[in-house]
Amino acid sequence: MVHYLKTAVIEFWATMTAMSPYLLFAFIAAGAVTLFISAQTVERHLGSRGFWSIFKAALLGMPLPLCSCGVIPVSMSLYKHGASRGATISFLLSTPQTGLDNIFIVYSPLGPVFAVFSPVVALVSGLTGGILVSLFDRRPTENHTSCTNACCVETTKENRILKALRYSFWVLPADIGKAMLVGLAIAAVLSAVIPDDFFSIYMTAGGGVLAMVIMMAAGIPMYVCSAASVPIAAALIAKGLNPGAAMVFLMTGPATNAAAITTLWSTLGKRTAVIYLISVVMTAFAAGIVLDMIFRGLPEGSAHFHGEMAPGWLGNLSAVVLLVVLGWPIMVKAYLEQEQ
Repeated sequence: MVHYLKTAVIEFWATMTAMSPYLLFAFIAAGAVTLFISAQTVERHLGSRGFWSIFKAALLGMPLPLCSCGVIPVSMSLYKHGASRGATISFLLSTPQTGLDNIFIVYSPLGPVFAVFSPVVALVSGLTGGILVSLFDRRPTENHTSCTNACCVETTKENRILKALRYSFWVLPADIGKAMLVGLAIAAVLSAVIPDDFFSIYMTAGGGVLAMVIMMAAGIPMYVCSAASVPIAAALIAKGLNPGAAMVFLMTGPATNAAAITTLWSTLGKRTAVIYLISVVMTAFAAGIVLDMIFRGLPEGSAHFHGEMAPGWLGNLSAVVLLVVLGWPIMVKAYLEQEQ
């Protein structure tokens, strides 16, 4: 038990030092995105019907730093403002899987192939879901009253730079900090308790399809944000999981969860919710199979799964800063709840 605990702590810190420089930079990038792209901007472009609105929904949603819980109210706001069901589903699928920040987060532990492939898959899945909904659910979009939620209305006239910094180092860490730390902890425990090459020994049947099915069954109902899913996927790959199955988990975990499915079922209807799930399953399997083919075609011994590593001192320093950035909002929130 002591050995496993010690190994888990070592693995946790190793993952922190590897990811933290990129994650801190990703937070800054996410804040910069808020200077140029807002939920209101996205809403203004998605009122029309047809393929063009679906394409814009997927494309404009991709760089937004919204996690799988934050994208639900924003996507429902789009629908309330008159966006078609297809555009709404396209935005709901593509946005939580990636983001300008998530590209840097993926690059560190999983390498350049995953970093490039992930946003492409997010775009394709958004287009697929949006097109299927527009083809098979042609009911007219309901008329709704104007949205007055915080995501739709600018409530302050705060300096834009300060607002971006506040988003980078307070709002975003408060949103994903707990999930991120839990994801890192899960990855550390998996690294400690799962034998090396476990997946390559037991789950290679059918070219890794069994592993894809298991990762999909785990990812669809689970709430896990894209940033938290990355260290888990990296830990499983280190134990022999094929990259295609890891891609299935990276896609289905952030793109689907019980809350999103329930919201879709009640707001857009059961037909749209079913089409949404079918499109996720189709594109996840296709992405997993294609990614495995890509990796099989790469030269043996090349560094497929690792990006550039920061110097040791920078990694350790960044890890300490990241723990403060992620932990401070959690502690403040806990203190305020205790005071109430």
